[in-house]
Amino acid sequence: MILARQAEKQQLNLSRYRNAFETRLNVWAGEEIARRLWQKDGTVWVPDPEEAARTADLMEKMDWLTLPEVMAGERENLQAFSREVRDAGFLRVVLLGMGGSSLAPEVFMKTFGNRPGYPTLQVLDSTHPDSVENIFRSGDVARTLFLVSSKSGGTIETLSFYKFFFDAVKTKKDDPGRNFVAITDPGSGLEKLARENKFRRVFSSPPGVGGRYSALTYFGLVPAALIGVDLGRILDSAATMAHACYSCVPVDRNPGISLGAAMGELALAGRDKITFLASPGLSPFGVWVEQLIAESTGKLGRGIVPVADERPGAPEVYGKDRFFAYMRLAGDENDTLDQLVGGLEKTGHPVARIHLDEKLDMGGEFFRWEMATAAAGAVLGINPFNQPDVEAAKIKARELMAAYRETGRLPADEPTLRDGNLKIFGGPDGSSPNADDLIARFLQQKNEGDYVALMAYIPRSSRTDEILDRIRIHLRDKLKVATTLGYGPRFLHSTGQLHKGGPNRGLFIQITSTPESDRSVPGEPYSFGTLIAAQAMGDYQALEERDRRLIRFHVSGDLMAGLERLEERMEAVS
Repeated sequence: MILARQAEKQQLNLSRYRNAFETRLNVWAGEEIARRLWQKDGTVWVPDPEEAARTADLMEKMDWLTLPEVMAGERENLQAFSREVRDAGFLRVVLLGMGGSSLAPEVFMKTFGNRPGYPTLQVLDSTHPDSVENIFRSGDVARTLFLVSSKSGGTIETLSFYKFFFDAVKTKKDDPGRNFVAITDPGSGLEKLARENKFRRVFSSPPGVGGRYSALTYFGLVPAALIGVDLGRILDSAATMAHACYSCVPVDRNPGISLGAAMGELALAGRDKITFLASPGLSPFGVWVEQLIAESTGKLGRGIVPVADERPGAPEVYGKDRFFAYMRLAGDENDTLDQLVGGLEKTGHPVARIHLDEKLDMGGEFFRWEMATAAAGAVLGINPFNQPDVEAAKIKARELMAAYRETGRLPADEPTLRDGNLKIFGGPDGSSPNADDLIARFLQQKNEGDYVALMAYIPRSSRTDEILDRIRIHLRDKLKVATTLGYGPRFLHSTGQLHKGGPNRGLFIQITSTPESDRSVPGEPYSFGTLIAAQAMGDYQALEERDRRLIRFHVSGDLMAGLERLEERMEAVS
């Protein structure tokens, strides 16, 4: 009965694509895809058995399948630690992390908030010095617990955050390590650092789980416990979904595998922009599933482009490359979205409808989308557990930082054009007399099936969100393209893989800014301003090497004035 209800809560309205979808399910039933996936059989993704056996990511990164059961045994331990933290008088928890280490905690905080009597949670995943400064000034560091979260234990952003805040706490307390907790893989450099500096606690997470599949490990559950999220209900929901997706469930009734089949087949048919629409109470989930899908599928020139947090529009603004996923929360304000989704279905757009009875069902959604993404990888013929192109921008950034250590400065390119406090770099070949002409020629490169990616290496705020949202919606409505928005450098650990490894269908707009002030990284010869500049430059170079269509806008001086000027330019020419 429970499994039947889970199947009924997912409806796949696939219009003219249903035949391809059903054919895929029939093939998978014959190939026993569910059984093989649960047995961690790498030939699901790499047909040659010898090659599959040699592919470490396939053999060693599938322990996410059993996390709901495994982590249920850790619930009391996590609840006890949460009590310890409250008893110690901490008023605030700050998570220092990137990518898979930071996105699930952000979803938990924005979805549930902190229960009365529990500390607040802030997530720092930007190396922009203004962002670091905002976290530093928004609470007493002596009464803040810092979660240093990194699977590898060597993430430069996370370690730079740690050095800064450890130094800050050290000026106020004789035992600064008691304000720090490490969440990492066993044997990592961070684990050693935590022992040496007497951290309050070290949580060693299961190593057989990739970062983007780690929401139900310590990486997601420790911060969730600290703000009072009901872990029992979250894990029960995840376990129920895992059972519904188990190997004995027919593929046409298996929520995760059937959704993955739809995602993959629609992508092959050109519907490769999966666009998330969600009830207000579920809207934070999009940023997590965006990383999961983009980093898992965007490689070998293939991929599914997840579109999260794009404001809903009328059916006519959406192209024929869209597939919509509507996550509907019972009792929420759903009337507007219900009407929109009904209209999308009537015009022939494929839609997946997913019903949640309550927010705590989100535990099951983590598992559903992990299973679906893994299954979609089988359709696309890619390994969903590696990220071969994420390292490209990191290598470029390291090279730039090495040059900085030698010369004391980063390379400085001449802008293509100047427009007030905007400097414009790159764009299409050929000279332009002014910014309007350059931007117009850049956008005219758009082809059917393309998308526009806004990549903002600036401090995030409600004001930047508003301006960038207006820019992306204007571009969507005028160009009839899907749009994505990512703040750097965090998106490098997410959609950055898709940008470089996926199909060459993006128009990439990078936005950088001069910080209002800068902060040095203790013990290092560089500042946060230098680090984020090198990361933006490295990302730009990596995209350039892959012949991506690319333009950069750098704001000097007043950031908001520069963004508003950029908005005016975009509206004038597109």
